[in-house]
This record gives sequence, C-alpha cells and structure tokens, in this order.
Amino acid sequence: MTQNNYFYIVLSLALLCIGCQKSGGQHSVFTGPVYAMRPQQDSLPKLSTSYITTKRKEIENYIKKCFNSNFENICFLVAKNGKIIYEHYEGYANKENNLLNSEDTSLHIASVSKVLTASAVLKLIDAKKLELDQKLTTLFPGFPYKDVTIRTLLNHRSGMKKYNYFCDDARIWGRKKTLTNADLLNVILTKNIPLETKTNTHFSYNNTNYALLALVIEKITGKKYRTAMKEIIFDPLGMTHTFVFDEDSPKEIATPSYKYNYVKYGFDFLDAVYGDKNIYSTPRDLLKFDLARNAPNFLSQTLLDEVYKGYSYEARGEKNYGLGIRLREWENGQKLFYHNGWWHGNTSSYISLRKENTVIIALSNKYTKKTYQLKNLAALFGDYPFALGDTVSSGE
Repeated sequence: MTQNNYFYIVLSLALLCIGCQKSGGQHSVFTGPVYAMRPQQDSLPKLSTSYITTKRKEIENYIKKCFNSNFENICFLVAKNGKIIYEHYEGYANKENNLLNSEDTSLHIASVSKVLTASAVLKLIDAKKLELDQKLTTLFPGFPYKDVTIRTLLNHRSGMKKYNYFCDDARIWGRKKTLTNADLLNVILTKNIPLETKTNTHFSYNNTNYALLALVIEKITGKKYRTAMKEIIFDPLGMTHTFVFDEDSPKEIATPSYKYNYVKYGFDFLDAVYGDKNIYSTPRDLLKFDLARNAPNFLSQTLLDEVYKGYSYEARGEKNYGLGIRLREWENGQKLFYHNGWWHGNTSSYISLRKENTVIIALSNKYTKKTYQLKNLAALFGDYPFALGDTVSSGE
C-alpha cells in the first residue's frame, strides 16, 4: 500500500466517524436486526445558554413551589432537542445498604414499559413481520377470542379480563406459584376465562394485553422477550442501564421499591410477568429512547398516524389511548402524549412533547404520586392547559 493510499483510507475513516456524530448524544453506527430502532440522526437545533438558564430556573421555581424542594426519591430529567436542561436524582436505591440513587440507577419503570413493548411490536409491523390487524388466533393455536387482534391489544380494546383479577384464584392459578407469561397464555387457553366485554367495543386498560404482546414479540423473533428487546431497542440505542426482569433473572439485580415510609416491598407471584411492566431503566436511557422514537425513521408515516390517534370515543372526555401511548386531546387541537406507571412502590411518568422536541421523564422507587405531577411542566414548553400549581391524583 502506498503512503498516499494509506492517507486517503485514514482520512475517509476519520470523515466517516465525524459524520456519525449527531445531535442528542446519539451515534449513527447501527447494530441489530433490520427491524431494530435506530438512533436519532437529525441535527436538532442547538439551545442557547440563555434559554437553558431560563427554563432551568422556571423548573426550579415549580419544584420549590409544589414540592417544597422535596422530591421523595424521584429521579427526573427534562430535555429539549436531546439536550438535558434539568435533572435531579434523590433518595435511596437501596435503603438497607445506604445506596443512593444516581443517573446510573436502573429503576422499575412500571407501565412505561408498555411504550417500549409497543415500539418493538410496531417495528415488527413496519418490517412486515406482523400485521396490525392480525388475529391472535393465527399466532397461538386454540386462542379462544376470535376477534382479538394486535391492534386491540395495543389500544386496550381487546375486552379480555385483567390477569391479576383471575390468576389469584387458586382454582385457576393461585398466589403460591410464580406466574410467567407462558403460564398466563396457558391459563387463557385452558381455563375458559370469559371476555369482560365484547372485543373492540370499549376501552379497558389491561395488563393482559401487553403480557400477550410480549409473547407475540417472542413468537415473531424466536427469542425471549428480554433478548428481543435488547436487540431491537436497548443495544442499538445505547441504553446500557436498561434490562428486562423475568423468571430467569436473579432477584439481586432488581432495585428494591418501598412504601411511603420506606417499608420494602417483597416479590409476589406476579413479579415475573413482563411486557406490561418489568423493564428497568434510567431517565438518561429513556431520553435516548424518546429521541429514537421521535426520529423520522422510527416508522412509516402511515403506521405512525395510527399510533398517535385516539381509538376510544364511547364516552366524552379529553383522555384517550393510541397504540401504546396515552393522549389528552383538547378542543383547540392540542395533544399531549404520555404514559404513567405504577407497580409496588415504583411510579413512573414519560411525557413526550412531540411538537416541541421536549421530553419529561420521572421515575421513583418509593411510592409517590408526585412523578405524575411533573406533567404540568409541559406548560413551560408549549400551549398546554396546565397551571403550574396544579396537582394530579391518578397514576395509570
């Protein structure tokens, strides 16, 4: 090889590496299957120092006013255009061992897990590995509900019963044995569990839907949910502190959760079910996920339009549900996309302000509803009808 050839090869590699560096802390080097999520590649506008300073002060004022500067174990960030404007980590990751929460502490994100499960399913649909209106009977022989589809699982209109409402019955399963996703499917196939309502007639928020969607991911990919999620989302996006807890996971890897008085929650018979919950992550990792989810290459526009619309208008109101995301719709046309979560002492909130390229992420492993109150910060970034003194009372 001549010296000139060597120079041009080195120069080409250097330019390639430079080209890979984009906004939002992401990197364009892509690993994973063709249906994996890809990091945000667009150059998002840079925020001015004065803008960051102003918004940080406004957030601090809200915290001081509504929380008396006490976050009660909340790990929290606000970011715009991929730039973290404000973040805060407080409380104990493990009270018994005096370990404090930090930006690297993986916390149970509860039902915010549904957004990630839905994203993996949607990527499989976009890659033609699955159909949005495909019936579950085509995937699971003997499945008893002939009208249940992928769509009705994603938007909570399947009409199925909540698994925690019937699996605690000893005649069906009982509280003494750990329930897995495979066990749940077998119960549905063999125990003659009736529908709660006729499919696609009512909205009913239901963990059964997303536990089954995790099995759909396994069926299509041929891999365990934890491995599939790692390959489709976690690894390609550099979510190095994110993992799935399942029946094969050692309990020691799970960050404990606590009641309001720091009494620790123990494991129960539902703690191995995943898809609806059981993803552990950090605010910084979820920021990477949000950037990728809002990137132009996340989904085709046709499918994306199906994701961010409401499906349940039987009752009047501003709250609705899309495909794996909650939304609030106001008469002026403004929409807020978000998802909350609660499991044992863990509470979580993911608020994605799509028009403003802004995300608010809050996680806590000591029971508090204040994670949900942070939704009000949306009013600092767009035309959202929240007063910064408002409170909220509901989690899911």
